[in-house]
Amino acid sequence: MKRVILAVTNDLTGDQRIHKVAVSLMKFGYEPVLAGRRLRHSVPVSRPYECRRFQLLVKKGVLFYISYNFRLLLYLLFVKADIFLANDLDTLPAIFVAGRIRRKQIVYDTHEYFTEVPELVNRPMVKRTWEFIERLIFPRLKSVYTVNGSIANIYASKYGIPLKVVRNVPAASKPDPVSGSLPARFTDRPVIIYQGAVNIGRGLEEMIYALPLMPDYHLLIVGDGDIKVQLEDVVRQLDLGSRVYFAGRVPFDQLSWYTRQAALGMSLEQDTGLNYHYALPNKLFDYMQEGIPVIASCLPEIRQIVENVGFGVVVDRFDPEYLSETIKSMLYNPELLQTWRERALNASPEYSWEAEEAVLEEIFPRQS
Repeated sequence: MKRVILAVTNDLTGDQRIHKVAVSLMKFGYEPVLAGRRLRHSVPVSRPYECRRFQLLVKKGVLFYISYNFRLLLYLLFVKADIFLANDLDTLPAIFVAGRIRRKQIVYDTHEYFTEVPELVNRPMVKRTWEFIERLIFPRLKSVYTVNGSIANIYASKYGIPLKVVRNVPAASKPDPVSGSLPARFTDRPVIIYQGAVNIGRGLEEMIYALPLMPDYHLLIVGDGDIKVQLEDVVRQLDLGSRVYFAGRVPFDQLSWYTRQAALGMSLEQDTGLNYHYALPNKLFDYMQEGIPVIASCLPEIRQIVENVGFGVVVDRFDPEYLSETIKSMLYNPELLQTWRERALNASPEYSWEAEEAVLEEIFPRQS
């Protein structure tokens, strides 16, 4: 049985895409091994495949990426393996070097337009470093896939390499979620949910500022990221502690429990760079699968899904007044909400991981 090492820089806890790929590889007759990192508050993971998490002294910044890739490289040089799979550009250097040295098959899953993420837009030196790494390695790759057609076309144009598209959508068949927990006060009003990375350009601060204009609603933020502390400060300043709940990073087998508590899902990525411009967040499909209508950004990939399915509203403004009026008009219309819910549930089988597996199987042919 061929062993596939799948590398990420997160702690594996909430990474649904890497788990889905690993489970599919098992179905195809491979033995997946996930390699990530252990954080101070990382919870144990119990999976049907092997997991390896590295504990590093450096937690962020340039030194983290250097130390992580060095640690990953040492592991890859000696581990029993047949295929190395890099997830995003921040794991690709170690994967590429180890793959070349050991003459192993290299596969690259680029989850986003990495060099255009908002965190790099205003850091030209760091951005140029990642661009250099990408230009050095990408043209030498033979097997690459990504999350949507727009990003695939950009990379194909830049590097002359055809990419396959495996969208980051939820599995249609999965067990009931593990129950999470919410404050008791969150049962008395409808909940607006955001799930995903708590980073800049996601519309989170604007939504918090809109809450005083929407006294009938709560906001639930599920995830962690660079601006969580900043948002918590804003919540305190506005005295909204009773109406905003930060659930933090939750295991993916618990995530849909939180999604089901919501009346409305938000996906308000802002056009702060090409990565967000062409983003297709997996939370859109998580909302769809649970029949949760959405308020979403008017960005090409997002708009196409929301309008094709017809399960919410797309907006191109993010000022609190506009957001609050739009949300109230959505949630005060029970008949329209029911129509959106039915459309989302009816469309969800088309946007399922099982439908994407056919493409993944072209990259990893079934083993007899």
